[in-house]
Amino acid sequence: MQTFREHHSTASWLVQHPCSTQDQLTMAAMRAIVEPNKGKLQGTAARAPFDAIMEHVAAPDRVAYEADSVGGVSGWWCRPEAARPGQAIMHIHGGWFNWGSAQAYRHLAGHIAASAGVPAFVPDYRLAPEHPFPAAIDDVRACYVGLTERGMSEIAIIGDSAGGNLAIELLVHLATNGASGSEALVGGVALSPVTDLALSGDSWSTRAVADPYFTQPQAVELVRSYLAGHNPEDPFASPIHADLKGLAPIRVHVGNDEVLLDDSVRLVERAVAAGVDARLDVWQGMVHGHLGSIGRLAASTETVQLVGEFLIDRFAKAEMNGKRNR
Repeated sequence: MQTFREHHSTASWLVQHPCSTQDQLTMAAMRAIVEPNKGKLQGTAARAPFDAIMEHVAAPDRVAYEADSVGGVSGWWCRPEAARPGQAIMHIHGGWFNWGSAQAYRHLAGHIAASAGVPAFVPDYRLAPEHPFPAAIDDVRACYVGLTERGMSEIAIIGDSAGGNLAIELLVHLATNGASGSEALVGGVALSPVTDLALSGDSWSTRAVADPYFTQPQAVELVRSYLAGHNPEDPFASPIHADLKGLAPIRVHVGNDEVLLDDSVRLVERAVAAGVDARLDVWQGMVHGHLGSIGRLAASTETVQLVGEFLIDRFAKAEMNGKRNR
């Protein structure tokens, strides 16, 4: 296992989490199963197997699910018991812009909803190659506005992998454009976000062996399918190039053993330099999407707990500010 880059090891915005002995054993067993298929998920044919993987996420207790359409975008609500009205999480699923569905991600989003005590809506944004850039961006923006039109006065945005890209883009949009409903935003969480579609991060080489899922040639084709000739350095496509000034408070979680590590490092480093309340949690020994192993990995349970604590704090502060302004 490679350690984190030394010149970042003492950064105030970085928290490193060691890997327990039991998690090391569990990860070793998981790697033996998945590594033979490394880099093989390609194109639209991968949608069914990808969704099947996500459907194996353990269902959380006391969370109800409901299909719905918000802002003209279909998706699934994940409603924990005793959730307060007027608050919502928008959870934007992953899948490299080509795969994934709200139904397949409902249990993962349900764990986060339960940890925060707030309903989460997972939108089925349009996928590439049928709907290339910027269709997905348009959908998540429309969904956010739809939540505010439903009376949601406090909203958190969460995204993982490609969904993390879309979540950060939405946070930037709300911070820089005075967009409708921006006053409802309480904060954001990105889980192993794809922030650089030029794939220029060092971890594409330094973590090439450690990552059991993805290869750079595989990612190149998936990104090409999504961008359809668009410039990968466009800030709307790659938030690593966006103006992050004024961004809402954000927390980013990433595994130390994934090729997307540097996408998170560089984003948080730039966000902090821009004056943003941002923090990066790096999980040693963990790979992409480790949150989906909740119930099997202690690191997954702890990640959900930390995300929940951050969201609870952000919603509480928003509620307090709302009372002061009445």
